[in-house]
Amino acid sequence: MKKLDRLLLKSFLGPLLLTFTISVFVLLMQLVWLYVDDMVGKGLDIAVIAELLLYAAATVVPMALPIAVLFASIMTMGNFGEKYELVAIKAGGISLRRMMMPMAFVCLLLTGVAFYFANNVLPVAMYRYRTTLYDIQRKKPAISIRPSEYYSDIDGYVIRIDRKSKDGRTLYDIIVYDHSEGLDRTNVIVADRGMMQTTPDDRYLLFTLYDGYTYSEPMDGENFRTRPLTSIGFKEQVLTFDISSFAFNKTDDDRFRGDYKMMNVSQLDTSVRQLEASREDRYKEFNLVMMNKLRAYRATAPDTAKDFVYKDVFRITADTAQAVRKKILIQALAVARNAESDVGMYEQIIRSDSEYINRHYIEWMRKFTLSVACLLLFFIGAPFGSIVRKGGLGMPLVASVVFFVLYYVVGMISEKSVREGAVGPIGMWISTFAFIPIGLLFTYQATTDVNVFDLARWRKLLGKVFRKK
Repeated sequence: MKKLDRLLLKSFLGPLLLTFTISVFVLLMQLVWLYVDDMVGKGLDIAVIAELLLYAAATVVPMALPIAVLFASIMTMGNFGEKYELVAIKAGGISLRRMMMPMAFVCLLLTGVAFYFANNVLPVAMYRYRTTLYDIQRKKPAISIRPSEYYSDIDGYVIRIDRKSKDGRTLYDIIVYDHSEGLDRTNVIVADRGMMQTTPDDRYLLFTLYDGYTYSEPMDGENFRTRPLTSIGFKEQVLTFDISSFAFNKTDDDRFRGDYKMMNVSQLDTSVRQLEASREDRYKEFNLVMMNKLRAYRATAPDTAKDFVYKDVFRITADTAQAVRKKILIQALAVARNAESDVGMYEQIIRSDSEYINRHYIEWMRKFTLSVACLLLFFIGAPFGSIVRKGGLGMPLVASVVFFVLYYVVGMISEKSVREGAVGPIGMWISTFAFIPIGLLFTYQATTDVNVFDLARWRKLLGKVFRKK
């Protein structure tokens, strides 16, 4: 490896790693802010939060890699151009194409790594992320009974205390509203003080109450009139609350199996074949239902007419014929409305099936498009950086954000078109096809030092073409 190649790789890999880390962090923060309400106040262990963030970070890697490649390539070539090192390299007889080869080789390796990650690591990371997030969302907030507040997170109970000791376990002036037996029977427990503790397995919360009364007030039933209010005093009473729902429990591993975002390419192929076969069966079922309705109508319509035919055909009147016609039309209208309802139902089902199949195709194509984007955006960023000759963080950051936002917006539009069936699965490549000419123009201008965006030059060239004609 030549010294120039080592210099280029050293200058490229540093910004690439830095930008990749920043991109993952920014994309990760979007997910964190989206679900922060589900994590706050639940007493989660640091290990659980770290596990969730690790899996969430892995899910954004395929999108962070193209951003990092684009930014690093603009920054590297801009720095070389700003310091006139690019001019010196060209003066030494080394073309820009040869200069870009080491970085292009790295981006080619990153394309393969990105596809391997998206095909093998991403489905597992997405599955673990979804299950961990689901477990966190199911977990109730940690038990925090504060003085002078009504605590109602325990099902069937409302608890209020006047004050709490420094150890957090001894409570004073306790009121417990017990609705566990239903709203038609209200029990109120009042105690001067009590102790709060959980069992070793954290499944139950124990309230040991001292010096209090239990008031029972039935709202209905046989004792409603004879004993509308019952009061029982106690020296010590133990209340047991089931708080198993407050614990963090792992979800069964099979809960999210079969989601298209958690499949690799081969699994997506198998799933698509099964779904398309199911859709074909739905088409056949629809045709059979419509044919049966048509046969049934054809079989019953003549009988309707026969019911009005008298044995003496000469006695058939105009009113009778009108009644026959009216009944046949009513019957035909009923069959038509029934068929229209079935058509609407099958149309909605088939549209839903088609959209679900298209989502599989989108996920299948995305594994390739985001991988190829690493190489595509390099051939946009590197020539662009050599053209503008501005390094640092300012201009490369703005340019990379603009290019990637355009790429992402076009990708989202094409993805929506594929999902709705407006275009085929190949529509996922629209953003790639749209940016290939941009990369070719930038590369041509950077390697030939010809300003392809000079309007005067294009006007002069077109003038020569038209004069020849």
